[in-house]
Amino acid sequence: MSEDKTAGKATADDQLEELTTADTGGRAPVGTVGKVLAGVALAWSLFQLWIASPLPFMAAKWLPVLNDTQTRSIHLAFAIFLSFTAFPALKRSPRDRIPGHDWIFAVVGAFCGAYLFLFYEALSERPGQPTGMDLWVAGIGMLLLLEATRRALGPPLMVVATVFLAYVFFGDQPFVPEVIQWKGASYSKAMSHQWLATEGVFGIALGVSTSFVFLFVLFGALLDKAGAGNYFIKVAFALLGHMRGGPAKAAVVSSGMTGLISGSSIANVVTTGTFTIPLMKRVGFPAEKAGAVEVAASTNGQLTPPIMGAAAFLMVEYVGISYIDVIKHAFLPAIISYIALVYIVHLEACKANMRGLPRRTSRPFVYSLLSFGFTVLGLIILTGAVYYGIGWVKVAYGDMALSIVLGFILVTYVGLLWYATRFPELIVDDPNSAVVELPEAGPTIKSGLYFLLPVVVLVWCLTVERFSPGLSAFWATVFMTFIVATQRPLQAVFRGRGQVQGAITQGLRELLDGLIAGARNMIGVGVATAAAGIVVGTVTLTGIGLVMTEFVEFISGGNLMLMLLFTAFISLILGMGLPTTANYIVVSTLMAPVIVTLGAQSGLIVELIAVHMFVFYFGILADDTPPVGLAAFAAAAIARSDPIKTGIQGFMYDIRTAILPFLFIFNTDLLLIDVTLWQAIAVFAVATVAMLSFAAATQGYFIVRSRIWESLALVLVAFTLFRPGFWLDRMQPPFETVPPVQLAEVASGAPAHSELRLKVEGEDLTTGGMVSKTVLLPLGSVGDGVARLAENAGIEVREEDGKILIDNITFGSPAEQAKLDFDWEITTVELPASRMPKEVFYIPALALLLFVYYLQRRRRPGEKSAATAGAGA
Repeated sequence: MSEDKTAGKATADDQLEELTTADTGGRAPVGTVGKVLAGVALAWSLFQLWIASPLPFMAAKWLPVLNDTQTRSIHLAFAIFLSFTAFPALKRSPRDRIPGHDWIFAVVGAFCGAYLFLFYEALSERPGQPTGMDLWVAGIGMLLLLEATRRALGPPLMVVATVFLAYVFFGDQPFVPEVIQWKGASYSKAMSHQWLATEGVFGIALGVSTSFVFLFVLFGALLDKAGAGNYFIKVAFALLGHMRGGPAKAAVVSSGMTGLISGSSIANVVTTGTFTIPLMKRVGFPAEKAGAVEVAASTNGQLTPPIMGAAAFLMVEYVGISYIDVIKHAFLPAIISYIALVYIVHLEACKANMRGLPRRTSRPFVYSLLSFGFTVLGLIILTGAVYYGIGWVKVAYGDMALSIVLGFILVTYVGLLWYATRFPELIVDDPNSAVVELPEAGPTIKSGLYFLLPVVVLVWCLTVERFSPGLSAFWATVFMTFIVATQRPLQAVFRGRGQVQGAITQGLRELLDGLIAGARNMIGVGVATAAAGIVVGTVTLTGIGLVMTEFVEFISGGNLMLMLLFTAFISLILGMGLPTTANYIVVSTLMAPVIVTLGAQSGLIVELIAVHMFVFYFGILADDTPPVGLAAFAAAAIARSDPIKTGIQGFMYDIRTAILPFLFIFNTDLLLIDVTLWQAIAVFAVATVAMLSFAAATQGYFIVRSRIWESLALVLVAFTLFRPGFWLDRMQPPFETVPPVQLAEVASGAPAHSELRLKVEGEDLTTGGMVSKTVLLPLGSVGDGVARLAENAGIEVREEDGKILIDNITFGSPAEQAKLDFDWEITTVELPASRMPKEVFYIPALALLLFVYYLQRRRRPGEKSAATAGAGA
């Protein structure tokens, strides 16, 4: 029996080691080869810092400034080289050395990747006229990219990219379904499009990886090397570990904080799970549930801004909105989802009557509440002082302001680091030790406050200075490198240990390790975005996106809800094998335009950001979806549990997250679209209550175990709070129809900066079919209706045989972006109907919630015994 246990433990350890190295590569050669591998990774990080900095423009007299295409080419060259050297070809391939053929593949692949940089001028002089050399390089580079993708990410993405590439060549063959057939492309045309231009491999996705993602991943790697990951875990345990199921709640919060700096579910599980899962098991969580909590928390980490598994930066390019807007839209769903997960953990602890870990000291609740209140008030005052203080410095000192602000940041860093040394150092505890005591909350928080400074710099640059994401990440990373290099020597001085020389050496070693780790963490993302570019290139070359609209409409019968279910299913299936970034690129490229188009045909104006968030959410949920959920396998290896059961339990916890995408398609208030500050606060409060109600319904436990009808009632409460407009639409129509001949009159009387809702229909010249859809067109400031339509919406109309037809469309106007066309008929003008506010339906929903609460409160054992005692008296 003991031998079986030992064998099982070894197998789990092997699985964990394999999953742990999934992001960075399974090889760790020593000696000269190891130094070469580390040197290439270091060079990649330094190159990315160079191109993100202002230095290339300052050195433009001596060194050429690289354009986007050239930097993407070099970026891919590094990624391919490291894919072949860091990742073994097969499980039986050597891990301690690099075979000769891998060196050849690495060098040739890097040359093919860098080809657009090396021969940029020659290629730009003959666009669309590739030479034999160009085509050979493109073909070999494509094959090596697919193999690099297989090594770094496994077969799924490689297979998907290969299928799309095959479709380019064989789209006219009989074995291809007739509905998606196309004429096919020659080898020269395909390779020119996919490799020698910026439509395919070197497209937007790789550009985002080059410009933004690398720096954020590097920032996270440096932050982790500095010890911030351990700090986040300790803070979470100090604050929450004493509660019911405290370690599980701490796991959720620490995974959320780690998710801010990590772009990987697996990395999140391994970082926090090795500590949190054993402690969860200790306080009573079964192995499967302990692993599932960590999986749910870690996958949700990718929903949390600012990194979001690199998808935030891709949304900037694909949706055409600012990075700040992406963060704003993603913030509320992520926070609500995490609050609900903490609540689910609480319910699990209540069901099993669990207790938390013992505190070292006990303080009255009033004291804790006052301490929390003063802390929040202090932070608000400090934030205001910093914001207005820096604003005053910029006005008062002009060009000198930057130096003053930098000096202030450095003084603050040194002061916080000195303050941290007044408290014991945070060490990594053994969760399997005989006694685990919670650290003191105050000293724990104060011992690492300086870790928050780089995050503050990042957020400041993004939100206040409005720098680009790349430049913001650059300055935050530069500050982070300074912290990693100096914190050890300064700690040695402040603690009076001496050995400053050794501390300096340790700091520089940690800095190099962080730069190397950041590059190795980027290998998978680099090749994933390049391989996903093959899919994007295929869509733009073949026009399959238009065919997908017809195909999905046929599958769903034109029903928007069925179409969303189909899209969610596709996202989950692809996400089981594809990394989040690649899955998002593939599904958003194929499905996002389809949902917008079919939604418009159904009379629903679907916000593009809502669609992109929809496919992104379901791509992330695939990380814990059996049978391939890699995050579930990593958690199961730590928990010594069955990975399938762990994945299923994790998905059950994540059902609360799975409903959010459906809700914000129909209720964009959840994405904070067109809401004021007070409306946002109200939406947050109501949505939180709704999500907690839904979580209680799925867990079958509220105050006590729920009866079936009580769970159904809680689901009804959640639905009504999330979508009150659903019931209002059944009682009062949302729009009044106006004859199209009154279009100019309606446009004249519309308020300033309002939008005009029109139903239009006409022939799609691309497909030859008839199109019917609903569009929203802006009207700008008050004025003549015809002028408002022409100047702001971009359309001119004419009346013909009693019909209102589109006579002209301005290039680049909202009308053209809505894909309207000449001679389309405006069939209906819709005006918002005067009706009662949808928030009225909150009243019956909250009343039903209170009723369920009252019934369950009466069934609590303590309440029943108290009532009996009162009756006896």
